[in-house]
Order: sequence, then C-alpha cells, then structure tokens
Amino acid sequence: MKADNKTPVYWSLLNYNDWHLYIATTENGLCYVGSQNKPYEELSVWAEKRFPGRPLVEDREKINCYADELKEYFEGKRTTFTVPIDYHGTEFQLAVWQALCEIPFGETKSYSDIANYINKPAAVRAVGTAIGANPVLITVPCHRVIGKNGSLTGYRGGLEMKTQLLDLERHSLKGGSRGLS
Repeated sequence: MKADNKTPVYWSLLNYNDWHLYIATTENGLCYVGSQNKPYEELSVWAEKRFPGRPLVEDREKINCYADELKEYFEGKRTTFTVPIDYHGTEFQLAVWQALCEIPFGETKSYSDIANYINKPAAVRAVGTAIGANPVLITVPCHRVIGKNGSLTGYRGGLEMKTQLLDLERHSLKGGSRGLS
C-alpha cells in the first residue's frame, strides 16, 4: 500500500437548520460537499472512486473551518469562499470548475457561456458532464449554471436545492439576510 493511500479523507455531517450535508477534506483542502439530506453512502461511494484505499475518518475539528464558511453562506453573510479546495479531475473538468468559481454571487451563466469562457465553444455537452461531476457543491457554484433559455437544469443536489441556493443569493443581494432554512 502506498503512503498516499494511508492519508485519511476527513468528513463530518454539517447540520444547518433542516439541511444535512456531508462534507470532506484532505490535508490540502475541501474535497467534497454532498447533496442536501443524502445518506453517508453518497460520500463513501464518491470517496472510494476518487481516493481508493484511503480511509474515511470522521473528524469534526478538521471540518470546522469549512463548515463555518458554508453556514455563513447559508445565513446570507458570505458571498465568496476563502477555504482551500482540493478537487481532482481531468484538465478539462478543472478548467470548467475554475470557470464556475468565476461566476459572481447572485448571477447565473449558461452552459454555452462556460464553454465559451474556457475557449471550447463546441464542448457544451462536455461542460455539462464536467459540471455534473463537480464534487464540491456550493463552494464551486455549479448551481449558478442554467439553461441557455433561462430554465433550471439538472443539479446533483436536486432542483429543489438549486432553487433554494439561487433564491438565497438573490435575496442576499437585495439586502436581506434571511438565509436558508
């Protein structure tokens, strides 16, 4: 077994009002934010694919700084994230995920916009696939990507979660701090 396989992936369950999200980190940063109210198995299946052989270790202390920023976001008090993110993917996926991080709080972009931004205008479907593989929901804001016609499109966390996140951002920009419940 390689030394890297012994390095744990730390996780915890973030509870915020009626929301329950599993989040995980490596020593390098936040690597996973789960879907709203999904079971632990969503995290464990993902971790086995991305970090085969590495143990999953529950550690609330290692997760606290990440959980704090997510809670501030849910409360409408945070518009950007400062925690380090440790995502692993293909060069194309990383380009797409970085482009998602450039979408301003409260704004949306289409899949075509993202394809154009990364200079791959013909790769709209591949952009959609890369967005769907985003392991770090909310902090890498794939919820800000909508259809070219303005319609809500698929989201790993579900369309209800996507709608809530977009509503939170719109409300926060209008001066409210209602947050999510």
